[in-house]
Amino acid sequence: MLIDSHCHINLMVKKKFDILLTEKEIELAQPIIDQAKKHNVDIIVNVGTSLPESKNCIALAQAYPTLYATAGIHPNDCSKDWKNDFKEMTKLVKDKEPNKIVAIGEIGIDLHYPDSNLSRQTDAFKAQIELALENDLCIVIHSRDAYDETLSILEPYHKDISRGIFHCFSYDQPFARQAVEWGFALGIDGPVTYPKNDVLRAVVRETPFSSLVLETDSPYLPPQIIRGKPNSPQYIATIASFIADLKKVSLEEVSEQTTQTVRRLFNI
Repeated sequence: MLIDSHCHINLMVKKKFDILLTEKEIELAQPIIDQAKKHNVDIIVNVGTSLPESKNCIALAQAYPTLYATAGIHPNDCSKDWKNDFKEMTKLVKDKEPNKIVAIGEIGIDLHYPDSNLSRQTDAFKAQIELALENDLCIVIHSRDAYDETLSILEPYHKDISRGIFHCFSYDQPFARQAVEWGFALGIDGPVTYPKNDVLRAVVRETPFSSLVLETDSPYLPPQIIRGKPNSPQYIATIASFIADLKKVSLEEVSEQTTQTVRRLFNI
């Protein structure tokens, strides 16, 4: 059994962002789920990036027994009106059980673009960390080109955060060691298979399975074998096989260990 701990089926079944799913679009998730199951991927967590997309993740989770949801405002979706969206999102989180919400995310800091608003992103990140703590939920962190800023924001909280994941981990070994020391897990995606990604492979070799989870980030970040094409949850099996070879263990061990870690972090 494998788990895709970070996916966006909500973005795979429609063409426009931040539009609520129709019943027909929700039905389009079925073949994606079925294909994943053929590759031993039995559970999929769809991750919210905005208020509408968090609602879409919840709708999918409520429609399918093997799907779960997260709710969060992505740093690149953090508009000047983010506080209004945050208030609405807190209502969804209060009903976390019927909404099948297992984490707050993806949240964090992204300074990749020139117009990034660090102050606004920081405020939203902190508010959502505190929402997760208040509701005993895992946090799923998006951090891009924000090495020092992310660690600085997390440092005052790290003793209180018992469950967290660095989604699509892309930093170096010192960052990874600090994250693991603070109790965070590292999300490993398709880029671990890219030929030039020796730094990430070194991190994976060093990191224990208790601090590793598998992700596809579908429809993004396809593994090398389908690079240039849309990704899908079924390719968790490809990532798991690659990691088994990398760490010189069996595929069964990768499956068992990473599944245990995801279940612990998301309490599923």
